[in-house]
Amino acid sequence: MSKHVDSKQQWEIIQKTFCIDGKFSVNSADDEDLALVVRFVQQLGAGQFVLDLALDAIWTALRQTIVPDFWQHFKAYYDQKHGKDNDEPGEGSVDVMSRVAAAVSELYDGAVSFIPLIHRCEILCEKAGCKWEDCIPGGIMEHFKLHLRATLHSQMPPSFTFLLHKFFSAAFKVFYHAEIDTQDESEEIVEESMQCGGCNAAADACHCQAITNTFNQVNRQLFELDLLERLAGDIISSLLLTVITQHVTTTCRDSFDQSRIHQLEKWVENVVVGWLEVVYCGGRGHLSSADESIQRMVSDNLTHTYMTALYHTYTTTRIDQLFNIVIEYPESQPALDDIRECLDRTHLRDRLVESLRSAIQTRLLHPGVNTTDVLDAYISAIKALRVLDPKGVLLELVSEPVRQYLRGREDTVRYIVSSLTDESSSELSEELLVAAPLVLDDSHSDDDNMDNWETWTPDPVHAHSLKSKSQRTADIISMLVNIYGSKDVFITEYRTILADRILSQFNYDTDREIRYLEHLKVRFGETLTLLHKCEVMVKDVADSKRINSIVNSDENQRRSKQKFPVSAMILSAQFWPSFKEERLLLPEEVTKELDTYTEAFQDLKGNRTLNWKPHLGQAQIEIELKSRTLNLTVTPTQATIIYHFQECSRWSISDLSTITQVPKTILRRKITYWQTQGVLHEVEPDIFVLVEGEDVGEKGHPSVAGTSQSDITPQAIEEDEAESVMASAQDQREEELQVFWSYIVGMLTNLDCLPLERIHAMLKMFVQGSVECSPQELRAFLDRKVRQHHLLFTNGLYKLPKS
Repeated sequence: MSKHVDSKQQWEIIQKTFCIDGKFSVNSADDEDLALVVRFVQQLGAGQFVLDLALDAIWTALRQTIVPDFWQHFKAYYDQKHGKDNDEPGEGSVDVMSRVAAAVSELYDGAVSFIPLIHRCEILCEKAGCKWEDCIPGGIMEHFKLHLRATLHSQMPPSFTFLLHKFFSAAFKVFYHAEIDTQDESEEIVEESMQCGGCNAAADACHCQAITNTFNQVNRQLFELDLLERLAGDIISSLLLTVITQHVTTTCRDSFDQSRIHQLEKWVENVVVGWLEVVYCGGRGHLSSADESIQRMVSDNLTHTYMTALYHTYTTTRIDQLFNIVIEYPESQPALDDIRECLDRTHLRDRLVESLRSAIQTRLLHPGVNTTDVLDAYISAIKALRVLDPKGVLLELVSEPVRQYLRGREDTVRYIVSSLTDESSSELSEELLVAAPLVLDDSHSDDDNMDNWETWTPDPVHAHSLKSKSQRTADIISMLVNIYGSKDVFITEYRTILADRILSQFNYDTDREIRYLEHLKVRFGETLTLLHKCEVMVKDVADSKRINSIVNSDENQRRSKQKFPVSAMILSAQFWPSFKEERLLLPEEVTKELDTYTEAFQDLKGNRTLNWKPHLGQAQIEIELKSRTLNLTVTPTQATIIYHFQECSRWSISDLSTITQVPKTILRRKITYWQTQGVLHEVEPDIFVLVEGEDVGEKGHPSVAGTSQSDITPQAIEEDEAESVMASAQDQREEELQVFWSYIVGMLTNLDCLPLERIHAMLKMFVQGSVECSPQELRAFLDRKVRQHHLLFTNGLYKLPKS
């Protein structure tokens, strides 16, 4: 370059060197030539002016040429592929990779071409004392990268993610396929496939290596321009979150008996984080010491981010399956352990509660589900939710709708008590063996004291409005009793079941009943009046056995007069629950034998006598027909029915009802038993005849012309056999509450009107110890009296109607 030039020539050289002549081409220049140009700038006093023009030329080239050309690749691909659901087999991945590589390479080359000019501008600033926007640290190069990113974002087309997403998806698929192949080779030799799982091309024309090379090149170029995270960060995150969700869903589909979370954590580390290292390393194989910030981002920040995403996705997936997980407990224990671990790392407790409550409401709490199934599910929920939350807060939040629903079902208490005293029902009968007292709703916990302050942990935030700790961690039986909040309901039902069991089996072996009674005393308290009545009931069985042996002994004078032996179950009327009131007039022959037994009992007991319940008990009878003899054990009603057919072989329901004093509806049901035995046949509606057995039908049963058993349903027979002889618990409780009525009438007569709370307090004072009654139960009793017009209820006060 000539060193003797005029000002005009100097300016032309300056324009060409700093590309401000309208022709954007960066010529090479050595240090000496550049020093001369800088001196020209200093001589002309145009340092700041030249710098501003040079930078403006760069920004203009970025805005008008470099960036538009880059985005044009994405627009063209979107226009070409728009409307197609899938790429052609074998063509998609390679085409996508080559298009993105061409676009990024063009952008990279264009950006790199500015480096010499930027270097000249930096020297100009240094030598000529020029100033530029120094608010951005890092010099003019960082300023250039900022302008490049800003220009790219300002011109970014909406469709740019279409191609870029395909680019990273194709690269991840190749990486993932390679990881799977590596694992398969380490475990076992697999057969070669005809198609590559990474690029979908034929196995002998695999493009995986080319895709990987292209991918590494693109990432390296974007990384050098500080564009990798800016352009692709959201796309990478979205892709990996989708991959994690798909993998978790596939891995955890209806599989609850194995722990999965640690396996998934290892998968995220190996696959997700492993691929991220490939992305941000740009194919260099490792991160250099100069890239320590990127290394920390990959190893720490991104690992934490995607592990958190894994926990969230896993927990969400399991929450959707939680109803099935609860039902399948304890087989689903591993899945519950995983959920508990993930709940501590997420904020999904509220979602878990709402989802499980909704599932229970939809799938469990409706009339189509048996009470037994609802209770079994409730017991499973108690056990399963305590695995998730030993403090019991989740259980309390989820179980309240189930408790309310079970309170509304009439057979809930009967099923619970039956299960407690049924050895075949291992769930509750085993719980009864645990020697621990009940924890009821009105109890208070000492767990919140600060004696052990070093190990004390606060309750979760959800627990502020719930019950005490002792209630939330109570055992299963306490939880079931707390459905009603009263021991009396369960012991009353137990008395009924105990009475049914004694009177239906009619054996005198009470060891089993004594064993369960002792367990109930531990659970419910020995001082409970109703349990004392149960003890008397069991004692009555032993006393009956002893009295029967005396009455029926050979030494007894009346023994010789008996036509058939009579054994009685002698019950203490005040201690047994109420029986169903049914009428039955026994044959005179049977009545005489009962009178004979009564006389013997009176001789033995002095001032006591017997009040027979003729419809209860069992009768062993022998029926002799022409073709066969039957030995059966039947109820007194069934025995009375067949007894009258030996006098007349044809009876109508009406006549039979008159002579036995059994209502027609009950009589019609009892006759069904003899029809199934082939002894009676309904020849006309409500007309029955004795079948002597002239013809033998199927299964050896006698039949006559026109006989058909198809109208007799087995279900009706089973219901008749399983029917309880005791009054229902509701009827028994109603009878007990009648004790209060005279006291209530006296109160309201003297005091005119009273609120519920005052009535309840006065009853506890005057009727203490006879019958216990909760305020809720008393309100229901008084409301029934209002409906029966025995009381008036106005402004929260009860009063007697005026006569």
